Amino acid sequence: MKIRFEHLTKIFPNMNKKLPDVVAVNDFDFEIPDGKLIGLLGPSGCGKSTALNIICGLERPTKGRIYFDDDDVTDLPPENRGVGMVFQNYALYPHLTVKENIMFPLRNIKRSERPSEEEMEERVLEAARLVQIEQLMERKPSQMSGGQQQRVAIARALVKGPPVLLLDEPLSNLDARLRLQTREELKRIQTETGITTVFVTHDQEEAMSISDLIVVMKEGAVHQIGHPQDVYDDPRDLFVAKFLGTPPINVFTGEIRNGGLMIGDEEVLRVSGDVRDQKVYIGIRPEGFELSDTGAFTVDMIRVEVMGRDTSVVSRHDAMTGVSIRSIIPSDSGIDRNAKKVRFDLKPHKVDLFDIETEERITCGLMRREG
Repeated sequence: MKIRFEHLTKIFPNMNKKLPDVVAVNDFDFEIPDGKLIGLLGPSGCGKSTALNIICGLERPTKGRIYFDDDDVTDLPPENRGVGMVFQNYALYPHLTVKENIMFPLRNIKRSERPSEEEMEERVLEAARLVQIEQLMERKPSQMSGGQQQRVAIARALVKGPPVLLLDEPLSNLDARLRLQTREELKRIQTETGITTVFVTHDQEEAMSISDLIVVMKEGAVHQIGHPQDVYDDPRDLFVAKFLGTPPINVFTGEIRNGGLMIGDEEVLRVSGDVRDQKVYIGIRPEGFELSDTGAFTVDMIRVEVMGRDTSVVSRHDAMTGVSIRSIIPSDSGIDRNAKKVRFDLKPHKVDLFDIETEERITCGLMRREG
């Protein structure tokens, strides 16, 4: 089932009448394709959970319409939308067994439409097998790990066979290793079921790893929609560039001068295209550095961190906007850990330029200097 937003807006009145109202969702106008897993991504307070609540009917939009396929569901109550939802805190009933928790939504169906006991048993077992907890059916939530409880919550959301599955930061209560395992399971389940899934998270690595498309939000507005790698490689603005990536993109103040890209007094790349001389923000991905004795860009080294396959060079430069610079290079690069200064060449396809005032990305060609 596809989900279509038509100029959807949600405004919350401010309790303090002297302050402006809060625009939680600002003019959503896009479509979620059928059978895809979509990541709604952004910092806390950007409106992603409000958007999820509008999809399931817990919130009514101030303006605009929402459609499931061609059906307008804007005014449809939550219980009639057929949506499955998994919350951050699992929301399991502590006095019920796993089997009873999963079966609960089926027992809540009005009697005339409720499946038979035999069919409910079959559906519960099928949902439990899908999330691989069929051996835990008689346990209570208190007898299970966080990851197992999360699987119960997912099975409960799937047992009615919903056309849409909504996940509201479902992994945030899990430790790092369990998060990795559970997000892989989520992707497997979504692929096997083909359910249109909307996954809300503030963790960009999480969203990029399992989403077919990501929607990057800030202050209620959509900044960019696209395939995760496309958005990472071609950010629309500085906010998107800084939000995506671990470690984050390194940002410098610089300028375009006579066809050269300058950081401080060094020309680090050449610029092609119809681009005027101007001051710019320069974003360089951590993997965009190449160690070179004759490199175009010189930094003051702070320390070297060996991470196994890769090495992280932590450095500083007068033009940087962050606390430090992180450059990821292969561990066999042979860097001198005692060096005071390090020189790099930059990979042009890992460098982005942004307007100093609007912070919009500047379209131009970048290339290495000759000689």
